[in-house]
Amino acid sequence: MKTNKEWHEKNKMPKNATFEQRVKWHLEHLKNCSCRPIPKGLLNEMEEKNVTTLHDLL
Repeated sequence: MKTNKEWHEKNKMPKNATFEQRVKWHLEHLKNCSCRPIPKGLLNEMEEKNVTTLHDLL
């Protein structure tokens, strides 16, 4: 898996990120970098809350 170092430098995960911030960061991450998948714990929480896109958070 390739890391997009430039994207990571410009897009830090906020400290103590909320669920919404984590989802937003990871969905944007998928579009810009392929270094790792969304963590299973977050995927489970997204599934429980029926969140699959940024629009679902609104």
